[in-house]
Amino acid sequence: MHIGRPISRFLALAGWLTCALYGTVYAQGADAVLGYHRSDDRSGQYVVPGLTWESAARLHRDAGFDGRVDGHVYAQPLYWHPPGSANGLLIVATEANVVYALDAVTGRPLWRTALGTPAPRSALPCGNIDPLGITGTPVIDPASGALYLDALVVRPNGLAHLVYGLSLRDGSMLPGWPVDVAAGLQAHGSSFATDVQNQRGALMLADGRLFVPYGGHWGDCGDYHGWVVGLRLDQPGVFGAWRTRASKGGIWAPGGIAAADGALFVSTGNTEGASTWGDGEAVIRLAPDLHRSANPRDAFAPRDWFELDDRDLDLGGANPMPVELHGRRLIVALGKDGKAYLLDRDNLGGIGGALDVAHVASRPIRTGPASYPAQDGVFVVFQGEGAACPGGARTDGLVALNVGAAARGGMSTAWCAEVDGAGSPITTTSDGSADRIVWMAGAEGDNRLHGFRADNGQPVFGGGGADERMPGLRHFVTAVAAGRRLYVAGDGRVYAFSVGP
Repeated sequence: MHIGRPISRFLALAGWLTCALYGTVYAQGADAVLGYHRSDDRSGQYVVPGLTWESAARLHRDAGFDGRVDGHVYAQPLYWHPPGSANGLLIVATEANVVYALDAVTGRPLWRTALGTPAPRSALPCGNIDPLGITGTPVIDPASGALYLDALVVRPNGLAHLVYGLSLRDGSMLPGWPVDVAAGLQAHGSSFATDVQNQRGALMLADGRLFVPYGGHWGDCGDYHGWVVGLRLDQPGVFGAWRTRASKGGIWAPGGIAAADGALFVSTGNTEGASTWGDGEAVIRLAPDLHRSANPRDAFAPRDWFELDDRDLDLGGANPMPVELHGRRLIVALGKDGKAYLLDRDNLGGIGGALDVAHVASRPIRTGPASYPAQDGVFVVFQGEGAACPGGARTDGLVALNVGAAARGGMSTAWCAEVDGAGSPITTTSDGSADRIVWMAGAEGDNRLHGFRADNGQPVFGGGGADERMPGLRHFVTAVAAGRRLYVAGDGRVYAFSVGP
C-alpha cells in the first residue's frame, strides 16, 4: 500500500502548506464544496459570478485543463480552497481506490494517494462496477482539514469496507484510520456481510460524527440490508448503526444521507420476504445517535409498499429532499414508481401519511435531485421522463416540480426539458438569486453538459461543439461549480468549463 505520494508541484504550495501544517483550523471558502451537492440538505445550489443566462452561451471546455486520473469516477468531486493559496483543490476519488488533489486551475495533481486493491467484479456475487473501489461521494471536515471516504479493498483474508481519514494537506493517513466497518459492527454485536454490501450513497458529517450509508450491488444478490453506520472522529471507530429490519432495503441513492433540523434522512429500497413492513420503500428520520424509533412520525412508506416491494419500484433511487415552504418544513421523496411524495418533515406520517402524492414520471426515478426557491414556491428538479409536462408531452430528460401549488403544499410539474442522458442536476446563480440555471450532463447519452433557465426550462447552453463531448460519464454524474468554473468527472478525466478565455 502506498499512501500520500506528493507530486513535484508540492513545492509550489509551500506557502500555504506551512500554514496548513501548523494551523488547527481550516477556513471554509464561500465556494467550498465539502460534500455531495454542496450542502447538507443536498439542494445543489452554487454561485458562479459572471455566469448569467446570456453569458452561458459562451461557456466552453478549458482545453488547457489536464484533469487526468486513474480509474472510473462515480463519486462527485469536492472543492477545497486552503487559506492563503492561489488556487483551490479538486478532490477526486476513483473506483481504482485512488484519491487525487488536482489544482483546480490547471488540473494537474498536487498529491495522489492509493488506498489498496479494489475488488474485481469476479470477486463479487453480483454487480455492474468493475473494479469496485470508491463509489460514494466523500466528505470534507474543514475544521480539521480532513477527508473521509469508504473504499472496498481486497485484503489477504477477503474483502473489507474500510473508512479512511486522509489529510487534505498531502493525502496522508490520519491517526487511527482506516476503520474496518464489519469488525467495528461485530464489536457491537452486529453482522455485516461485506461481499454483498455496497457503499454508493454520499457520506455525511453531522453532530461531530461521520455517517456512512450502505446498500447492495446491482442485481440485489444476497442478504444485504440498508445501513447507516456512525463513526467517531476523535477516537476513530464505529459507535453505532441503524439497519433495515427486513432483508435488503438498501440506501443506495447517490445523494446518500440528507440532513436538516439536526436529524438525518434516508430513503430505502425494496425489501425481500417481508409480510409486515420492515423499513423498506421508506423515508426514515434518524437522530445522530442512530437509535431505532417506533414512532410513526419518524418514518414514511407508501400505502402500497408491499406491491412496490414485489415490483422493485422503491424510493431508494433518490435521496430525500428537504425544502422550506412558507415556514413549513417539508420533504420531497421520489420513487421508481414515478411518483413524488410530499411529507411533513416534523411528522413523516407513517404508512400512507403523505401530504400529497403526484404521478410525475413515466419511468423509474433514479437521480440526485436538486432544489431551489421560486416565486410561488420551491422547485425540485430531477432526471426523468416527465408524465405531466405542460402541454401534455412526455419529455425525457429534466423535470421541474413546483412545490406549493395548494394550501397544504401540493405539487405540479412546472416544466420539462429534453436531455439525452441520465445525470443529476445542480443549479447556479450569478449572485445567489439572479440568473438561476439548471445544469445536467447527458451521462451515458450524448455525454454533453446542458443548461436551462430555472424558471421556465428554456435552454441557455446546448452542449457546445463536437469537441465538448465528455466520454465515459457514468449514470448519476453531477457537475460541481467552484472558482468560477463548472467541473464534470468521467472515467479517467475531470473536465472543466468556463465562460472566460
